Amino acid sequence: MKRTAPVVLVAAGVGVILGCGGSGARRQAGSQQPVTIAVIPKGTTHEFWKSIHAGAIQASRELATEGTHVNLIWKGPLREDDREQQIQVVEGFISQGVQGIVLAPLDSRALVRPVEEARRAGVPTVIIDSRLESDSIVSFVATDNHKGGQLGAGRLGELLGGKGKVLLLRYGEGSASTTERESGFLEVLRSRYPGIEIVSADQYAGPTRETAKRASENLLNRYGGLVQGIFTPNESSTIGMLLALQDIGLAGKVKFVGFDASSILIAAIRAHQLDGLVVQNPMRMGYLGVKTMTDQLRGKPVERLIDTGVALVTAANVDSAATQELVNPPIARYLIEQ
Repeated sequence: MKRTAPVVLVAAGVGVILGCGGSGARRQAGSQQPVTIAVIPKGTTHEFWKSIHAGAIQASRELATEGTHVNLIWKGPLREDDREQQIQVVEGFISQGVQGIVLAPLDSRALVRPVEEARRAGVPTVIIDSRLESDSIVSFVATDNHKGGQLGAGRLGELLGGKGKVLLLRYGEGSASTTERESGFLEVLRSRYPGIEIVSADQYAGPTRETAKRASENLLNRYGGLVQGIFTPNESSTIGMLLALQDIGLAGKVKFVGFDASSILIAAIRAHQLDGLVVQNPMRMGYLGVKTMTDQLRGKPVERLIDTGVALVTAANVDSAATQELVNPPIARYLIEQ
């Protein structure tokens, strides 16, 4: 690994800086001092967050070659429902004196107070992935989540020929990104496909594939013999539903559209057990989050809203070069496996 790049390890959700190029590399940057940026994900276990992490490191390496050295700290809660822990992480970084924060807020409202406290302390925040209900931010770098939900509805509606019964398994209350996906899905399904009946749209998967599988089993016990289509709005809810469908022999028999890419979900696409995946570009999200914060700290202009893109993956396009770039990002090039 290049000595000019920061090396970041994550253990039990704790970020540790192991180096940033040494004193020689800093002297080469002239009078420009290193900056310390904390990147705080919603969780640290899903492949989505590993891609965010890799993108953040990619940005820091590129910046190092340009003479801007970034001490990158990666730290987040293990579970994607631990709002209090994420709040504590933000508050901890304020007291530690980092120059900037890149945050994927677990809750659109609960994280407002610590972000505004950070601003008052002179620590700016770039929000990634999921919207925060605050004007006290530098920029919002994310997928157009509403559009992603619309893409999922369009795919499912076409597969069903505009008729049938479907269920939506939501992710979790307070998560702005998935709420926007769910809203976009329901909006298009109701307006464009009036012949489709939504039999359930008020159940939540929870933060892990295990909680999602239990919620899916409950829904399938009740509606499994009735529904022809299913939509899930993130990686863990999609995996949980897939596992539940596989257990009862319905995988591939019910039209199923999910969200986010992982190895298990891409394999399900190829096995025709998933009929579509709406995918983001999390590596680009992490990359642009760090680049945007660095620009802000260097006094450069930044955009208030940055759309990182969204696409639909099916069995027909899963092996295309464009799709493979999204679903197989070069994470190993940037992360040290634990």
